[in-house]
Amino acid sequence: MNDTTSPTPANPTQTSWRDAWRVYLEPASWRMLFLGFSAGLPLLLVLGTLSFRLREAGIDRSTIGFLSWVGLVYGFKWMWAPLVDRLPLPLLTKLLGRRRSWLMFAQCLVIAGLIGMGWCDPQLNLESVVWFALLVAFGSATQDIALDAFRIESADTQHQAALAATYQTGYRLAMIWAGAGVLWVAARASVVPVAPAHAVASVYQHLAWQTAYWVMAASMSVGLLTVLFSSEPLAIELPPARNAKEWLQSALVEPFADFIRRYQWQAVIILLLIAIYRISDVVMGIMANPFYVDMGYTKDEVAAVSKVFGVIMTLVGAFIGGVLSMRLGVMRILMLGAVLSAATNLLFAWLAGVGHDVTALIWVVSADNLASGIASAAFIAYLSGLTNVNYSATQYALFSSMMLLAPKWLAGFSGVYVDAHGYAAFFNSTALLGVPVLLLVWLAARQSKA
Repeated sequence: MNDTTSPTPANPTQTSWRDAWRVYLEPASWRMLFLGFSAGLPLLLVLGTLSFRLREAGIDRSTIGFLSWVGLVYGFKWMWAPLVDRLPLPLLTKLLGRRRSWLMFAQCLVIAGLIGMGWCDPQLNLESVVWFALLVAFGSATQDIALDAFRIESADTQHQAALAATYQTGYRLAMIWAGAGVLWVAARASVVPVAPAHAVASVYQHLAWQTAYWVMAASMSVGLLTVLFSSEPLAIELPPARNAKEWLQSALVEPFADFIRRYQWQAVIILLLIAIYRISDVVMGIMANPFYVDMGYTKDEVAAVSKVFGVIMTLVGAFIGGVLSMRLGVMRILMLGAVLSAATNLLFAWLAGVGHDVTALIWVVSADNLASGIASAAFIAYLSGLTNVNYSATQYALFSSMMLLAPKWLAGFSGVYVDAHGYAAFFNSTALLGVPVLLLVWLAARQSKA
């Protein structure tokens, strides 16, 4: 289990290279691969992929940017995390256990929301699409809460980097399936030849997108089956609450008070780092798919590049990030990931000047996925090391909510910025957003050595 007293969650270990790689063959790592797939599938379907679909349907960029605020649901999941952490679900908790029951419930919400998003046509009823997207986001955020607790409670601190790497691999594979795969399915389901790229509104085919979203809903069965065939992690004994006041104290107040007690003034630097570590990627990502549409890339081109080169580089990045974190320490790889994440945004600015060039797209997407895999594996390991297993769901939800709140809010204005200044200026600006991250990683690393 995690060391809940040390303020240095990311110290280098003495694990051999052979043992560091062998950990990926353990059953817990495979479970995290499949559960990571279930966690990663909904995200793009309410953000990046949805923005591609809406742009093809003729929705303007500013509206698309503001609709990305659906993702703010992830930034507030700490509000109901204490319920997921402590509250049993009728019947399900007795059958499956505390963590697995919430996982299955959340996955069912995601499936229902995806079916609804596929059913509704944004050209005719955009509001209904948004409501179903909110349902998907809520179910997805709830799944994240339960899954993060499940992962943290399934292994000790030494193995968290490896579990984070396999989780991220599954997560990124799902994002590719929900990004490239959904475009491929929609293209195959189209019943008429695709019109030129400039005729955005005329090429939209609702039935093709309906098929694609329903295929994504069916793909959530990967998570459902994994939950059914997994074992519940060893339950942490919780002191009984004598009344409602004590329950609220233990469920709502104590998880946050515990973190402040353990890290004291260092908590400020840690929370600031968590709040903006992924800001470059998150803000840039909202406009990536509208960028592809406006640059004239077809669904098949985007799908093929992401599916082949993106998969390879994501796998390489996630596993490299996990192994290097175990060997060299999380803080060093956290810094490397921050540098790479900001730098790869500059490649998108370069691509904006190149124009429609599939070869250039391959190089840019590959570099971006490699950097994202490395950064994500290290960041998840870092967050996992900060948590106390007695409050794992609530504390991790707080951290991962903070990770998304500011970036998602800022990303809502991305369409307005692109309309005013163009894609190249936008991508350059998102790279500059990563500069303060480097300073915060350096300060956090100094604290961990103190």
